[in-house]
Amino acid sequence: MVCTIAVCDEKGEMMVRDGDCIAIFHSIHRVMKAEKVLKGQRLPILLIPAPRALHADCGLAIRYAAADREAVEGLLTAEGLVPEEIHVKQGEHYLKVG
Repeated sequence: MVCTIAVCDEKGEMMVRDGDCIAIFHSIHRVMKAEKVLKGQRLPILLIPAPRALHADCGLAIRYAAADREAVEGLLTAEGLVPEEIHVKQGEHYLKVG
């Protein structure tokens, strides 16, 4: 499999699929803290390299399924870790939703 548009893992599997949400943070500290909080609550998230199209300053982002959006974003808000931006992958593009 060749991935040129999507972010891929070492096996060539797409890390971001259509409908997935991508949370962008303004610092590496905040994205790492958000990952710890979300994984502490056993939410199915993944820390990924930020897709090039999103230009994240820290280079990392958190990916989660649309079905988990309310739980993920609610917990981040409650913890004072609101992402700088939230995008949803649609085809080859990312739609800014937050």
